[in-house]
Amino acid sequence: MGFLSSSLSVPETASIPRHVAIVMDGNGRWATSRKLPRVAGHKRGVDAVREAVTACAELGVEYLTLFAFSSENWRRPQDEVSTLMQLFILALEREVGKLHSNGIRLRVIGALEAFEPRIQELVKRAEERTRDNKGLTLTIAANYGGRWDILQAAQKLAAARVAQGGAAALETSFSEDDLSPYLSMAYAPEPDLFIRTGGDQRVSNFLLWQLAYTELYFTEEFWPDFNANTLKRAVAEFQQRERRFGRTSAQVQNPSGPSA
Repeated sequence: MGFLSSSLSVPETASIPRHVAIVMDGNGRWATSRKLPRVAGHKRGVDAVREAVTACAELGVEYLTLFAFSSENWRRPQDEVSTLMQLFILALEREVGKLHSNGIRLRVIGALEAFEPRIQELVKRAEERTRDNKGLTLTIAANYGGRWDILQAAQKLAAARVAQGGAAALETSFSEDDLSPYLSMAYAPEPDLFIRTGGDQRVSNFLLWQLAYTELYFTEEFWPDFNANTLKRAVAEFQQRERRFGRTSAQVQNPSGPSA
């Protein structure tokens, strides 16, 4: 059973975000600014992933979701795409053991059938190896797009109804509760905090359904410069936000009192 959409229910709030989602942007520009090849930025970006995982685990974040490769990133130069695929393979081969030893669960979401069989097998093994871990859940979004996620969920819901047969197969209306279990991240609560590095201020087709009530934080820092201090600054600003979920400030401050 998936988590309820925050547009249907008001989730509990806490000073530390339960779920952090990050668009890791600026690898290429980080390298270019240092007169290095773009691949150097992507390699340094892997180090920043380790920093993010460690920092979130130490802060008590339960879910960390990283946008590693979008469905639009296939449009990049072929040599850069090839480099990203090789880095993905190396990370799956070298990092999963460390994640497992630290009790971290790894999930990978996206249209994985587009990747070569070796990557698909490594993902399967990594998820199986870490599936029972109880610490931080690290999700990597690869060949992922928010619109794709909603469409595939709708297709799965329709297929499930057809499989049920009878009146269910003829039913054309559905609710958020009907669709939510088929979304890629039905196993996690919706993100509390979204971080994007690199200076751009957009969500870029990332978790479109899930970000409906997420607090957004943008920083000029390039992803290779991400560290614990970056995360702490984002969390500090998050802690200053008032999360109303459609309510008034008075209702948030006095939930048991009369409506304002």
